[in-house]
Amino acid sequence: MNWSSHEFIWLDWTILVIGLLGVVAAVWYAIWKDKKAQQGEDSSAYLFGKGEPWYVIGMAIFAANIGSEHLVGLAGTGAKDGVGMAHWEMQGWMILILGWLFVPFYQLLINKMGKIITMPDFLKFRYTQRTGSWLSIITLVAYVLTKVSVTAFTGGIFFEYLLGLNFWVGAIGLIAVTAVFTVFGGMKGVMTLSSIQTPILIIGSFLVLFLGLATLGGGSVAEGWTTMMDTARAMHDGYGINHMFHTDPGDPMYAEYPGYVVFLGACIIGFWYWCTDQHIVQRVLGQVPGEDNKVVMARARRGTIAAGFFKILPCFMFLIPGMIAAALAQRGIGGFVMDDTDAAFALMVKNILPAGIKGIVTIGFVCALVASLAAFFNSCATLFTEDFYKPMKKGKSEAHYVLVGRIATVVVVLLGLIWMPVMMSLGSLYSYLQGIQSLLAPAMVAVFTLGIFSKKITPKAGEWGLIGGFVVGMLRLITNVITDTGKATMDGAFWDATSWFWQTNWLVFECWLLVFIVVLMVVVSFFTPAPSKAQVDAITFTADFKKSIRESWGIWDIVGTLVVVGLCSCFYAYFW
Repeated sequence: MNWSSHEFIWLDWTILVIGLLGVVAAVWYAIWKDKKAQQGEDSSAYLFGKGEPWYVIGMAIFAANIGSEHLVGLAGTGAKDGVGMAHWEMQGWMILILGWLFVPFYQLLINKMGKIITMPDFLKFRYTQRTGSWLSIITLVAYVLTKVSVTAFTGGIFFEYLLGLNFWVGAIGLIAVTAVFTVFGGMKGVMTLSSIQTPILIIGSFLVLFLGLATLGGGSVAEGWTTMMDTARAMHDGYGINHMFHTDPGDPMYAEYPGYVVFLGACIIGFWYWCTDQHIVQRVLGQVPGEDNKVVMARARRGTIAAGFFKILPCFMFLIPGMIAAALAQRGIGGFVMDDTDAAFALMVKNILPAGIKGIVTIGFVCALVASLAAFFNSCATLFTEDFYKPMKKGKSEAHYVLVGRIATVVVVLLGLIWMPVMMSLGSLYSYLQGIQSLLAPAMVAVFTLGIFSKKITPKAGEWGLIGGFVVGMLRLITNVITDTGKATMDGAFWDATSWFWQTNWLVFECWLLVFIVVLMVVVSFFTPAPSKAQVDAITFTADFKKSIRESWGIWDIVGTLVVVGLCSCFYAYFW
């Protein structure tokens, strides 16, 4: 047997099939055991889970974030632009803000409303009914146009390069399998799959990292790292791709990621994603009825700290292997050829890992793709069921609400499939995804942050901020489509007068859009009725609640937090 084969051999296929069947059996058993304990269907458990341990929460947050856009996009970006995109991944410290600052506020509102909340629930309570409904609409549209479609699209690419499957077979197969899994598994299935695939994914990716470095360095990992960095320094006309900040206007990356504004832009998107996005926040809200506040907050916080540690890993799991692939291809080591940077990670798995190990590692990758896509499906089902259907159809059975959530999942699947051919014609997938996020994030950040930390921001101000920010963002998106993201030459008085709007760098535009929304909300607050006592109480900690918060953390929470921040700082210092 050729153990160093650069293709999937019968041993890999056998391990892959047996492993996936074992995963299915483990997930099915966990779901069966959970339903037996519940003695029936429970829409809350189906959508949110029931008080999972902190380490499971941490793995679920990490798994919900890691998808095929990492296996394809992040590794491909590493091969093309090095660590320039690491700002969006080195955000373990940002997840801590969810656990330390936002969870207590969310828990306070859970106590007020007597039920687990969705993010639109929060805005409905703090602002107006319309504000929450708009958030649901914006989130569902964003999931269909970016999350579901992007994950399926890049999943198809990954399976094509790694397993040799036809693109559409891989993409549609991934959606179909994930839809079935989500419909019958719910949040318990997502949590269980996450806890299974996270260790495999991490171990497998680090095998790719170290074996890749060893191959590049002629058997020495240290020499491989030196060779990779030397190659990175020479790329992009000598400006290099080994640093995170590009401050020289002559640098080919300066136009896209100008100077230090890239950090601010990444923070805005990160703040929205990690602290206010239903897709992530849903993982920390599950709890057992009647559970003490300090227990809930302690578990959620420790889950976010665990996720903070996990979030440091993707740069080493995907981005740096992409840089290794670029170095291997440039130096022609071992016959490594890479015509498309999107193929970087799949080619590393095929060319670097020995036979048998390829199959084991691919199990983790397949589970990661399904878990990430399932998390999006589940969040869509949650938003539709909790924010649209339940208010209209009150008093239905729990089994009925679970069925509606499953139907909503199927609809999301179909919409994602319909959108995929359109998205494939829109050019660079990763730039498209970043552009959408940069236009949605400012409104979310402004509305949630001011809504929580200011008692003077009025209900109408929140409504104006969310809708106004979304409208401006979509106008910018339309001009991006028409002008090829500002690159096209547009003649005419209208285009000359509005050139600042459509030609401004996307990160700079994102920062100014946030400033505009904040100013708009402050101004509107001067001319509209103040929030009610109930709305103010929803963000006001009582003495007992403050005591619960204080009792929910201990010395190890502080130590873990400081270590996460320290590790992120070290990465920035090394790749500055």
